[in-house]
Amino acid sequence: MRFTDRSIAALKAKTDRYEVWEDGRTGLGVRVSPAGRKSWIYMYRFQGRPRRMTLDTYPHLSLANARVLHAKARVKKEQGIDPGTLHVERRRAERHAETIADLIDEYLEKYARPNKRTAAADERALGKEVLPLWGRRKAASITRRDVIKLLDGIVERGSPIMANRLLEIVRRMFTFGIKRDILDSSPCFMVEPPAKETPRDRVLSPDEIKAFWIGLEKAKMSDPTRLALKLMLVTGQRREEIVGAPWSEIDLDTGRWEIPAVRTKTSRAHRVPLSSLALDLLTEVRRGGNGSEWLFPSPRGDRPMASAAVSHAVRNNLDWFGIAQFTPHDLRRTCASGLAELGINRLVVGKVLGHSDRSVTGIYDRYGYWPEKKRALDAWGTRLTEIISGEPAADNVVPLAAGREPA
Repeated sequence: MRFTDRSIAALKAKTDRYEVWEDGRTGLGVRVSPAGRKSWIYMYRFQGRPRRMTLDTYPHLSLANARVLHAKARVKKEQGIDPGTLHVERRRAERHAETIADLIDEYLEKYARPNKRTAAADERALGKEVLPLWGRRKAASITRRDVIKLLDGIVERGSPIMANRLLEIVRRMFTFGIKRDILDSSPCFMVEPPAKETPRDRVLSPDEIKAFWIGLEKAKMSDPTRLALKLMLVTGQRREEIVGAPWSEIDLDTGRWEIPAVRTKTSRAHRVPLSSLALDLLTEVRRGGNGSEWLFPSPRGDRPMASAAVSHAVRNNLDWFGIAQFTPHDLRRTCASGLAELGINRLVVGKVLGHSDRSVTGIYDRYGYWPEKKRALDAWGTRLTEIISGEPAADNVVPLAAGREPA
């Protein structure tokens, strides 16, 4: 029979199953069931034995695509590979292939939790945005179009930056899947972030710093949240590092805060000198801590407060501050800018902030810069006291050699 789309479509069901074959003894045929189901088959001999291979159903597999699969199967046979066995193994692998839910679990267990400080945020985002939509689908079935539609949906509901963040997480998850031999390729290839982002440069002015500090007392938030925000401005440390700190890292007697490598963004231990203003705030935190091991315990169990709670508190209380919109991270940037205005060089500012120096010099430089960091944060604490009180500090000169680096 000469195979055309018209001739294949014209095949009618009979009482018994039957097969028709393409002219020219190519081995390509169509099997028609009593119910009218049509399947592409390939009949061939391998190592002297007759073999039969089912390609797929028609019209799910078109005539043109059936010819492609048929040609590939013949090439395999000529190479000494049984195409039918290969096809069966591939179909079995597809049936047992890992789903997106499986990939998410493995990504979180094997990569995110051991390596990322933001593993909890990854888990929340994947659980909220990806799992309900794709959870039961095979990981290998996700296409670039699926990813784009997922991101478009998030943008349309008014969360474009969240769409960007989710793309970063999903891209990393699929790359992990390739490295673990779960996938051959990533559907995130050539997918652009849906929202344009500009680098933030918000820095609070002295008047805004004072308004922020005073506004905190009126704002509708818990005392621990107020103190956490103040500590961000006073120490310049990251929101997660402050909110997630246990008391075991803090030494109020020596004025040291030792942040271990597992809790820093750079995965390096970071020592933070505590100014008098920082120590006053931490003493206040201690008084209200009810003996918890955490500086800022969660009201929902024996764990630290969620870092996102601090950001929510700022967003919900912007009217109380009477200044332009800002975020908790802008307080860290304000500290950095304030240090620079005080004449602290950028290297020391970076050390205070716990930035990673990836230059060749930075790799070999193991000096801790404790005296310089202490002088910088003491000077910043003095400057903040002046701004908040509106009066010059009694002694705003900090000696250059203020404190030795602790052993």
